[in-house]
Amino acid sequence: MATTSPCNRGAKLIDVFCFPKYWLKNPLFFSSKTIKNPIFALPFMETQVKLFSGIATEGLAEKIAKSYGTALGKLVHYRFSDGELQASYEESIRGHSVFIIQSTMPPADNLMELLLLIDAAKRASARHIVAVIPYFGYARQDRKDQPRVAIGAKLVADMLAVAGATRVMTMDLHADQIQGFFNVPVDHLYASTIFLPYIKQLNLPNLTMAAPDMGGSKRANAYAKHLNADMVICYKQRAKANVIESMTAIGEIEGRNIVLVDDLVDTGGTLCKAAGMMMDRGALSVRAVCTHPVLSGKAYENIENSKLSELIVTDTIPLTQQSNKIKVLSVSDLFAKVINSVHNYESISSNFIV
Repeated sequence: MATTSPCNRGAKLIDVFCFPKYWLKNPLFFSSKTIKNPIFALPFMETQVKLFSGIATEGLAEKIAKSYGTALGKLVHYRFSDGELQASYEESIRGHSVFIIQSTMPPADNLMELLLLIDAAKRASARHIVAVIPYFGYARQDRKDQPRVAIGAKLVADMLAVAGATRVMTMDLHADQIQGFFNVPVDHLYASTIFLPYIKQLNLPNLTMAAPDMGGSKRANAYAKHLNADMVICYKQRAKANVIESMTAIGEIEGRNIVLVDDLVDTGGTLCKAAGMMMDRGALSVRAVCTHPVLSGKAYENIENSKLSELIVTDTIPLTQQSNKIKVLSVSDLFAKVINSVHNYESISSNFIV
Protein backbone atom coordinates (compact mmCIF):
# COMPACT_ATOMS: atom_id res chain seq x y z
CA MET A 1 0.00 0.00 0.00
CA ALA A 2 1.38 3.38 -0.99
CA THR A 3 2.17 5.70 1.87
CA THR A 4 1.07 9.31 2.00
CA SER A 5 3.25 12.16 3.25
CA PRO A 6 1.97 13.50 6.58
CA CYS A 7 1.79 16.90 4.86
CA ASN A 8 -1.00 15.56 2.64
CA ARG A 9 -3.17 13.78 5.22
CA GLY A 10 -5.63 16.63 5.60
CA ALA A 11 -5.81 19.95 7.39
CA LYS A 12 -6.55 18.44 10.80
CA LEU A 13 -3.49 16.21 10.86
CA ILE A 14 -0.37 18.34 10.65
CA ASP A 15 3.17 16.98 10.49
CA VAL A 16 5.40 19.26 12.54
CA PHE A 17 8.15 18.82 9.98
CA CYS A 18 6.14 20.71 7.35
CA PHE A 19 6.07 24.19 8.88
CA PRO A 20 9.49 25.18 10.28
CA LYS A 21 8.92 28.93 9.90
CA TYR A 22 5.56 28.66 11.68
CA TRP A 23 7.24 27.17 14.72
CA LEU A 24 9.41 30.24 15.27
CA LYS A 25 6.48 32.63 15.44
CA ASN A 26 3.99 30.34 17.15
CA PRO A 27 5.43 28.24 20.00
CA LEU A 28 1.86 27.25 20.95
CA PHE A 29 1.57 25.53 17.58
CA PHE A 30 2.20 22.29 19.45
CA SER A 31 -1.18 22.45 21.16
CA SER A 32 -3.06 19.18 21.37
CA LYS A 33 -6.06 20.99 19.84
CA THR A 34 -4.03 21.74 16.73
CA ILE A 35 -2.16 18.49 16.22
CA LYS A 36 -3.68 15.03 16.29
CA ASN A 37 -1.26 12.16 16.68
CA PRO A 38 1.87 14.22 15.93
CA ILE A 39 5.18 12.55 15.21
CA PHE A 40 6.53 14.51 18.16
CA ALA A 41 5.25 17.48 20.12
CA LEU A 42 8.18 18.70 22.18
CA PRO A 43 8.49 22.40 23.10
CA PHE A 44 10.33 24.25 20.36
CA MET A 45 13.73 25.71 21.30
CA GLU A 46 14.92 28.55 19.09
CA THR A 47 18.38 27.96 17.63
CA GLN A 48 21.09 30.09 19.23
CA VAL A 49 24.13 31.51 17.49
CA LYS A 50 27.51 30.60 18.91
CA LEU A 51 30.73 32.07 17.52
CA PHE A 52 34.06 30.30 17.84
CA SER A 53 37.54 31.16 16.61
CA GLY A 54 40.60 29.33 15.49
CA ILE A 55 44.02 30.47 16.63
CA ALA A 56 45.03 32.22 13.40
CA THR A 57 42.35 34.94 13.32
CA GLU A 58 41.37 35.26 16.95
CA GLY A 59 41.76 39.05 16.88
CA LEU A 60 39.31 39.44 13.99
CA ALA A 61 36.92 36.91 15.55
CA GLU A 62 36.79 38.94 18.78
CA LYS A 63 35.89 42.05 16.76
CA ILE A 64 33.17 40.15 14.89
CA ALA A 65 31.73 38.82 18.16
CA LYS A 66 31.76 42.30 19.70
CA SER A 67 30.03 43.77 16.64
CA TYR A 68 27.47 40.94 16.74
CA GLY A 69 26.82 41.62 20.43
CA THR A 70 28.08 38.42 21.99
CA ALA A 71 31.27 36.82 23.26
CA LEU A 72 33.32 34.11 21.60
CA GLY A 73 32.52 30.58 22.70
CA LYS A 74 34.94 28.64 24.86
CA LEU A 75 37.51 26.48 23.12
CA VAL A 76 40.58 24.64 24.36
CA HIS A 77 43.52 24.14 22.04
CA TYR A 78 46.10 21.53 22.89
CA ARG A 79 49.28 20.46 21.13
CA PHE A 80 51.01 17.15 21.60
CA SER A 81 54.77 17.19 21.97
CA ASP A 82 55.21 16.41 18.26
CA GLY A 83 53.09 19.45 17.27
CA GLU A 84 49.82 17.64 16.57
CA LEU A 85 46.84 19.90 17.27
CA GLN A 86 43.69 19.03 19.17
CA ALA A 87 40.74 21.37 19.80
CA SER A 88 37.62 20.87 21.88
CA TYR A 89 34.48 22.86 22.70
CA GLU A 90 34.12 23.66 26.39
CA GLU A 91 30.37 24.36 26.24
CA SER A 92 27.33 22.63 24.78
CA ILE A 93 26.57 23.37 21.12
CA ARG A 94 23.87 20.75 20.68
CA GLY A 95 21.13 22.08 18.41
CA HIS A 96 22.82 25.47 17.94
CA SER A 97 24.06 27.36 14.89
CA VAL A 98 27.84 27.32 15.13
CA PHE A 99 29.96 29.85 13.22
CA ILE A 100 33.66 28.92 13.19
CA ILE A 101 35.93 31.83 12.20
CA GLN A 102 39.31 30.94 10.76
CA SER A 103 41.37 32.11 7.78
CA THR A 104 43.30 29.32 6.07
CA MET A 105 46.60 31.01 5.17
CA PRO A 106 49.77 28.97 5.70
CA PRO A 107 50.87 27.10 7.70
CA ALA A 108 48.59 24.19 6.91
CA ASP A 109 47.81 23.87 10.64
CA ASN A 110 45.29 26.69 10.21
CA LEU A 111 43.28 24.67 7.70
CA MET A 112 43.64 21.51 9.76
CA GLU A 113 42.43 23.28 12.89
CA LEU A 114 39.34 24.52 11.03
CA LEU A 115 38.59 20.99 9.81
CA LEU A 116 38.98 19.59 13.33
CA LEU A 117 36.62 22.23 14.76
CA ILE A 118 34.01 21.49 12.07
CA ASP A 119 34.23 17.76 12.71
CA ALA A 120 33.98 18.28 16.47
CA ALA A 121 30.89 20.46 16.03
CA LYS A 122 29.27 17.81 13.84
CA ARG A 123 29.94 15.10 16.43
CA ALA A 124 28.59 17.40 19.16
CA SER A 125 25.24 17.61 17.30
CA ALA A 126 25.38 21.26 16.21
CA ARG A 127 22.36 22.06 14.06
CA HIS A 128 24.18 24.28 11.54
CA ILE A 129 27.95 24.52 11.05
CA VAL A 130 29.12 27.59 9.13
CA ALA A 131 32.79 27.88 8.21
CA VAL A 132 33.58 31.61 8.24
CA ILE A 133 36.79 31.86 6.22
CA PRO A 134 37.74 35.53 5.75
CA TYR A 135 40.75 34.50 3.66
CA PHE A 136 40.28 31.28 1.70
CA GLY A 137 43.75 29.82 1.30
CA TYR A 138 44.74 27.72 -1.74
CA ALA A 139 42.35 29.81 -3.88
CA ARG A 140 45.14 30.56 -6.36
CA GLN A 141 45.13 26.87 -7.27
CA ASP A 142 41.74 27.12 -8.96
CA ARG A 143 42.48 25.33 -12.24
CA LYS A 144 44.89 22.90 -13.86
CA ASP A 145 47.12 25.41 -15.64
CA GLN A 146 49.94 22.98 -16.30
CA PRO A 147 50.36 19.18 -16.42
CA ARG A 148 50.36 17.10 -13.25
CA VAL A 149 49.23 19.76 -10.76
CA ALA A 150 46.45 19.64 -8.19
CA ILE A 151 43.41 21.91 -8.07
CA GLY A 152 43.95 22.93 -4.46
CA ALA A 153 40.84 25.10 -4.12
CA LYS A 154 38.58 22.20 -5.09
CA LEU A 155 40.39 19.86 -2.71
CA VAL A 156 39.88 22.27 0.21
CA ALA A 157 36.20 22.68 -0.69
CA ASP A 158 35.75 18.90 -0.60
CA MET A 159 37.56 18.62 2.73
CA LEU A 160 35.31 21.25 4.32
CA ALA A 161 32.19 19.43 3.10
CA VAL A 162 33.41 16.03 4.30
CA ALA A 163 34.30 17.48 7.69
CA GLY A 164 30.68 18.62 8.07
CA ALA A 165 30.37 22.29 7.09
CA THR A 166 26.78 23.07 6.07
CA ARG A 167 27.62 26.56 4.78
CA VAL A 168 30.71 28.60 3.91
CA MET A 169 31.18 32.35 4.31
CA THR A 170 34.24 33.99 2.76
CA MET A 171 35.52 37.20 1.19
CA ASP A 172 37.03 38.12 -2.19
CA LEU A 173 37.92 34.71 -3.57
CA HIS A 174 40.80 34.76 -6.03
CA ALA A 175 38.32 33.61 -8.68
CA ASP A 176 34.52 33.83 -8.36
CA GLN A 177 34.01 30.41 -9.94
CA ILE A 178 35.53 28.75 -6.85
CA GLN A 179 32.02 29.00 -5.39
CA GLY A 180 31.08 26.24 -7.84
CA PHE A 181 33.53 23.85 -6.16
CA PHE A 182 31.17 23.65 -3.16
CA ASN A 183 27.99 21.61 -2.82
CA VAL A 184 26.85 23.72 0.16
CA PRO A 185 25.71 27.38 0.11
CA VAL A 186 28.52 29.94 -0.16
CA ASP A 187 28.18 33.55 0.99
CA HIS A 188 30.83 35.40 -1.01
CA LEU A 189 31.40 38.88 0.43
CA TYR A 190 33.30 41.74 -1.20
CA ALA A 191 35.71 44.16 0.45
CA SER A 192 34.49 46.84 -1.97
CA THR A 193 31.83 47.54 0.67
CA ILE A 194 34.67 48.83 2.86
CA PHE A 195 37.16 50.11 0.28
CA LEU A 196 34.86 52.26 -1.84
CA PRO A 197 33.77 54.64 0.97
CA TYR A 198 37.45 55.03 1.94
CA ILE A 199 38.51 55.85 -1.63
CA LYS A 200 35.66 58.37 -1.94
CA GLN A 201 36.67 60.23 1.20
CA LEU A 202 40.21 60.70 -0.18
CA ASN A 203 38.69 63.13 -2.75
CA LEU A 204 41.45 62.46 -5.28
CA PRO A 205 41.30 64.54 -8.48
CA ASN A 206 41.80 62.73 -11.82
CA LEU A 207 41.15 59.40 -10.11
CA THR A 208 42.01 56.33 -12.17
CA MET A 209 41.49 52.72 -11.09
CA ALA A 210 44.07 50.18 -12.21
CA ALA A 211 44.25 46.40 -12.46
CA PRO A 212 47.74 45.00 -11.70
CA ASP A 213 47.17 42.22 -14.25
CA MET A 214 44.64 41.08 -16.86
CA GLY A 215 42.90 38.81 -14.35
CA GLY A 216 41.98 41.75 -12.13
CA SER A 217 40.43 43.86 -14.89
CA LYS A 218 36.85 42.89 -13.99
CA ARG A 219 37.33 43.98 -10.37
CA ALA A 220 39.01 47.27 -11.36
CA ASN A 221 36.28 47.98 -13.92
CA ALA A 222 33.58 47.55 -11.25
CA TYR A 223 35.35 50.05 -9.00
CA ALA A 224 35.87 52.49 -11.89
CA LYS A 225 32.18 52.39 -12.87
CA HIS A 226 31.01 52.99 -9.30
CA LEU A 227 33.43 55.89 -8.82
CA ASN A 228 32.91 57.27 -12.33
CA ALA A 229 36.66 57.03 -12.92
CA ASP A 230 38.92 55.95 -15.76
CA MET A 231 40.70 52.60 -15.80
CA VAL A 232 44.19 51.34 -16.58
CA ILE A 233 45.25 47.72 -17.06
CA CYS A 234 48.76 46.46 -16.37
CA TYR A 235 50.12 43.65 -18.47
CA LYS A 236 52.84 41.52 -16.91
CA GLN A 237 54.83 38.47 -17.87
CA ARG A 238 56.20 36.21 -15.15
CA ALA A 239 59.47 34.32 -15.33
CA LYS A 240 58.12 32.08 -12.54
CA ALA A 241 55.81 32.38 -9.51
CA ASN A 242 56.34 35.69 -7.66
CA VAL A 243 58.96 36.80 -10.22
CA ILE A 244 57.91 39.39 -12.86
CA GLU A 245 59.89 39.48 -16.09
CA SER A 246 58.30 42.56 -17.70
CA MET A 247 55.35 44.93 -17.21
CA THR A 248 53.58 47.60 -19.23
CA ALA A 249 50.28 49.49 -18.92
CA ILE A 250 47.30 50.08 -21.18
CA GLY A 251 45.60 53.46 -20.60
CA GLU A 252 46.29 57.07 -19.65
CA ILE A 253 48.60 57.48 -16.64
CA GLU A 254 50.21 60.93 -16.84
CA GLY A 255 48.72 63.47 -14.41
CA ARG A 256 46.49 60.83 -12.74
CA ASN A 257 46.06 59.64 -9.16
CA ILE A 258 46.16 55.87 -9.56
CA VAL A 259 44.53 53.32 -7.25
CA LEU A 260 45.52 49.70 -7.93
CA VAL A 261 42.92 47.06 -6.97
CA ASP A 262 43.67 43.41 -6.23
CA ASP A 263 42.31 40.58 -4.10
CA LEU A 264 45.60 39.94 -2.29
CA VAL A 265 49.17 41.11 -1.92
CA ASP A 266 51.79 38.40 -1.46
CA THR A 267 55.42 39.47 -1.89
CA GLY A 268 54.29 42.87 -3.16
CA GLY A 269 56.41 42.49 -6.30
CA THR A 270 53.59 43.23 -8.75
CA LEU A 271 52.25 46.25 -6.87
CA CYS A 272 55.67 47.78 -6.28
CA LYS A 273 56.76 47.30 -9.89
CA ALA A 274 53.46 48.73 -11.14
CA ALA A 275 53.77 51.75 -8.83
CA GLY A 276 57.31 52.45 -10.02
CA MET A 277 56.35 52.15 -13.68
CA MET A 278 53.34 54.46 -13.29
CA MET A 279 55.25 57.13 -11.36
CA ASP A 280 57.95 57.03 -14.05
CA ARG A 281 55.23 57.63 -16.65
CA GLY A 282 53.95 60.74 -14.90
CA ALA A 283 51.35 59.59 -12.36
CA LEU A 284 50.71 62.04 -9.52
CA SER A 285 50.39 59.25 -6.93
CA VAL A 286 49.88 55.51 -6.75
CA ARG A 287 47.93 53.72 -4.03
CA ALA A 288 46.77 50.13 -3.76
CA VAL A 289 43.79 48.43 -2.13
CA CYS A 290 44.16 44.69 -1.51
CA THR A 291 41.74 42.63 0.53
CA HIS A 292 44.10 39.98 1.89
CA PRO A 293 47.55 41.01 3.24
CA VAL A 294 49.44 37.74 2.77
CA LEU A 295 52.71 39.75 2.82
CA SER A 296 55.25 36.94 2.64
CA GLY A 297 58.99 37.01 2.01
CA LYS A 298 60.37 40.56 1.67
CA ALA A 299 56.92 42.09 1.23
CA TYR A 300 57.21 44.67 4.02
CA GLU A 301 60.64 45.74 2.81
CA ASN A 302 59.43 45.94 -0.80
CA ILE A 303 56.47 48.12 0.17
CA GLU A 304 58.54 50.46 2.34
CA ASN A 305 61.04 50.98 -0.47
CA SER A 306 58.40 51.32 -3.22
CA LYS A 307 56.80 54.41 -4.74
CA LEU A 308 53.40 53.43 -3.32
CA SER A 309 51.86 56.27 -1.33
CA GLU A 310 49.67 53.89 0.65
CA LEU A 311 48.60 50.26 0.78
CA ILE A 312 45.08 49.72 2.14
CA VAL A 313 44.26 46.19 3.31
CA THR A 314 41.72 44.45 5.56
CA ASP A 315 42.23 42.35 8.69
CA THR A 316 41.29 39.01 7.10
CA ILE A 317 44.92 38.10 7.83
CA PRO A 318 46.72 39.65 10.83
CA LEU A 319 49.82 41.71 10.02
CA THR A 320 53.12 40.36 11.30
CA GLN A 321 54.85 43.77 11.16
CA GLN A 322 53.86 47.41 11.30
CA SER A 323 54.41 49.79 8.41
CA ASN A 324 53.66 53.50 8.00
CA LYS A 325 52.52 52.80 4.45
CA ILE A 326 49.98 50.11 5.35
CA LYS A 327 46.49 51.05 6.54
CA VAL A 328 44.16 48.31 7.85
CA LEU A 329 40.37 48.51 7.52
CA SER A 330 38.34 45.99 9.53
CA VAL A 331 35.78 43.64 7.98
CA SER A 332 34.32 42.73 11.38
CA ASP A 333 31.12 44.77 11.10
CA LEU A 334 30.38 43.38 7.65
CA PHE A 335 30.83 39.75 8.75
CA ALA A 336 28.74 40.35 11.89
CA LYS A 337 25.87 41.78 9.82
CA VAL A 338 25.96 38.88 7.37
CA ILE A 339 26.11 36.30 10.16
CA ASN A 340 23.00 37.87 11.66
CA SER A 341 21.23 37.85 8.29
CA VAL A 342 22.16 34.23 7.59
CA HIS A 343 20.92 33.11 11.01
CA ASN A 344 17.60 34.92 10.54
CA TYR A 345 17.16 33.75 6.92
CA GLU A 346 17.34 37.33 5.62
CA SER A 347 18.78 38.61 2.37
CA ILE A 348 22.41 39.73 2.40
CA SER A 349 22.23 41.66 -0.90
CA SER A 350 22.15 45.02 0.87
CA ASN A 351 25.73 44.40 2.01
CA PHE A 352 27.09 44.54 -1.53
CA ILE A 353 28.11 47.71 -3.38
CA VAL A 354 29.88 46.21 -6.42
